[in-house]
Amino acid sequence: MLFGFPLLSLIIWLPILAGIAVLATGSDRNAQLARWIALAGSILGFLVAIPLYTGFDPATSAMQFVENRSWFERFNVYYHIGVDGISMPLILLNCITTPLIVIAGWQVIQERVSQYMGTFLIMSGIINGVFASLDAMLFYVFWEASLIPMFLIIGIWGGPNRVYAAIKFFLYTLLGSLLMLVAFIYLYQLAGGSFSIEDYHQLPIPFNAQVLIFIAFLLAFAVKVPMWPVHTWLPDAHVEAPTGGSVVLAAILLKLGGYGFLRFSLPIVPDASHYLAEMMIVLSLIAVVYIYFVALMQPDMKKLVAYSSVTHMGFVTLGFFLFNAYGIEGAMVQMISHGFISGAMFLCIGVLYDRLHSRQIADYGGVVNKMPVFAAFFMLFAMANAGLPGTSGFVGEFLVIMGAVKVNFWYAFLAATTLIFGAAYTLWMYKRVIFGAVASPAVEGMQDISRREFIVLAILAAAVLWLGVYPFPLTDVMHVTVDNLLDHVGNSKL
Repeated sequence: MLFGFPLLSLIIWLPILAGIAVLATGSDRNAQLARWIALAGSILGFLVAIPLYTGFDPATSAMQFVENRSWFERFNVYYHIGVDGISMPLILLNCITTPLIVIAGWQVIQERVSQYMGTFLIMSGIINGVFASLDAMLFYVFWEASLIPMFLIIGIWGGPNRVYAAIKFFLYTLLGSLLMLVAFIYLYQLAGGSFSIEDYHQLPIPFNAQVLIFIAFLLAFAVKVPMWPVHTWLPDAHVEAPTGGSVVLAAILLKLGGYGFLRFSLPIVPDASHYLAEMMIVLSLIAVVYIYFVALMQPDMKKLVAYSSVTHMGFVTLGFFLFNAYGIEGAMVQMISHGFISGAMFLCIGVLYDRLHSRQIADYGGVVNKMPVFAAFFMLFAMANAGLPGTSGFVGEFLVIMGAVKVNFWYAFLAATTLIFGAAYTLWMYKRVIFGAVASPAVEGMQDISRREFIVLAILAAAVLWLGVYPFPLTDVMHVTVDNLLDHVGNSKL
């Protein structure tokens, strides 16, 4: 309990109520009021989430902070929420990201300010609901509801092709989700009329049915991650989305797919997960290797970073299907790390775009001469994106490679190539944008980052370095939950 309210409900509904309050400010005449309410709501949303970590017991794999109330009694649908060592860090990541998005858009968004800020706050609460849900129907409602704010953000505040990108994003994710709903209905019948996710973990499901359920889940979660070859919506969505939209898309929404594999695919259909693991590993390795060549050829900075997200999330799905603690914990660390790094990369590109109104690499050059502080931050995030030891980008990838070595040397060898490939396309982009002589009069007139921009980038830089140097506060909360998951899917612990 916090302030007399159940903690998890507060974490879910406080941002949603704050978002509604921001929307209530109305027209752009009250834009400054909308900004301050959004900032207060997002910071309060982060503060109420801190006890989720400080009060978490890492010695148990049981769900914690559980709330369970009847919702639709006739169909046994419950408002059933709780967290474990897998979901709790993802909620914290979401709560940290939201105030940074509000601060980053403080001056950039000048039209429909209340709608922009309010939409992000509402989406933050909905995503917390996805990670906390222990009832399949509640999960599905939150899962589908998360599409609406992102659809609006891309479609209203996006670039010239925003409508195309928004519809493509919506249709891809909606179609996959419908098959997930079919799987939930089958499991509901098999469980004797229960939507409890924990009940599903204990069901004796026939093997053929497991394979079909796995495929249904795969089509929902693979699109969200996104895995190759259903990744094509992501670059379009990133390029057209405003900076804040790209940050939340990369830092948070992609993690919904990874979370789905851990919460549903592996524990509910473990036999099918083992049976199809090699297929998942191959698809993940294709994403790691093939997408490198696609990213290397991109002239648009945002599209390059979007494709790099596909490779990094390929590491995540690879780790899940190695079925050892190194792989799964490494994949979890990679998800959190990618949230910080990709968010920072898109914010850095947003800083450049706000000044020059171009994302084309060819339009830049010599930026370090005019923006040395920004160049230092961008260098750190570029190095982290390339997996430099000492940054968070290295920890997760190293653990996944360690897990891959235990399974097959060649899996590890191919996965490790991303450390080379990531350095190639990221640092080549950085070189062309930042170094050299000042390329144009437009670059000559650029000003270094403001105090507001410095605060946002400094917070993310601290997170990237802290997680890279001392990841144990994160990994320690995962150990018991991951071990329990591995026991459940029939594999030994480390």
